[in-house]
Formats: sequence, C-alpha cells, structure tokens
Amino acid sequence: MPTLHAIAAAPADCPTDIVFVVDESGSIDSFDFERMKTFLSNLVSRLDVDSGHTRVGLITFATGIGSGFNLSDYSTSISVRNAILSLTHTQGGTRTADALAYVRTTMLTSAAGDRSNAPNVVVVLTDGRSHSLSSTQVSVYRPTEVIDQSVRAIENKKPRRMTSK
Repeated sequence: MPTLHAIAAAPADCPTDIVFVVDESGSIDSFDFERMKTFLSNLVSRLDVDSGHTRVGLITFATGIGSGFNLSDYSTSISVRNAILSLTHTQGGTRTADALAYVRTTMLTSAAGDRSNAPNVVVVLTDGRSHSLSSTQVSVYRPTEVIDQSVRAIENKKPRRMTSK
C-alpha cells in the first residue's frame, strides 16, 4: 500500500468549516482504519484550528452513522486530534449516501456549528465501494452549498467517482 503524505499550505486568513466523512465499513481493515486516523490527525495538526479560522467536524459511517463530532465541539487542534485518535472501528456495510445526507442535513447546520461566512469542505475517506452507487451519486450531485464549494475548489469540474482497484 502506498505511503500517505499530507501537504498543507500556510494558514489562510479566512474561515473554513471542514467535515471529514470516514468509512469504517467491513471492507476497511483495522490497519487501514488506523492509518486513516493517523493521516487525519496529522492533517488537522496543519490546520488553523486554534485561532478559530478552521472548524473541524467528523463522522464515521458503515451500515449506519457511527461516532463523530460537530464543527462546534472542539476549538483546539489537540482536542480535535485526540477525538480522531479515539475513534473505534465498528465495521458493517458502506452506506456513503446516508453519510452524505447526514452531513448535509445535520452537521452543516448552525446548530452543529456551521458558519454562514465560512465555505464548507466535505472530505470523504473511503475505499470507494458504496452500498448503492446510484444513491451516492445522487447525494453527491445534489445542489447544496457543500457541492458548490467543492466544485469551485476543483476548477468547476464535476466531482469524480473514486474507486478502488
């Protein structure tokens, strides 16, 4: 398996709300789940969380929505990293569409800490084997602020479907 490397730019002086959507299904083995946690922890250490410019939320998913935290739950990099490192791997099916719907309807709300002045970035970490590819594609292409921001971030190209080999 290839080595994962995180590259982050210097902190920008603009707010950003980032939600990580982490696959913990049975097709992700324990070793790779631990690698994802380490990768995310290292990535968060490079984000500007402590100043309040960046907020981080996370959910895990398999057959259902697993554990996680809202954008407003942690305000320091170390607390976000500790929460990530404490995640457990429960396994199950891969209901990516359900996870994206949960992010859109529950996590990206003001009650969960979403800020109207901050672009939303949703990062899905998965092996690409969704339970229902068509439902996941509908959820990804659904017209929401998340998708609008993601599309702009990749130069107005359509999001590509990720698959594993």
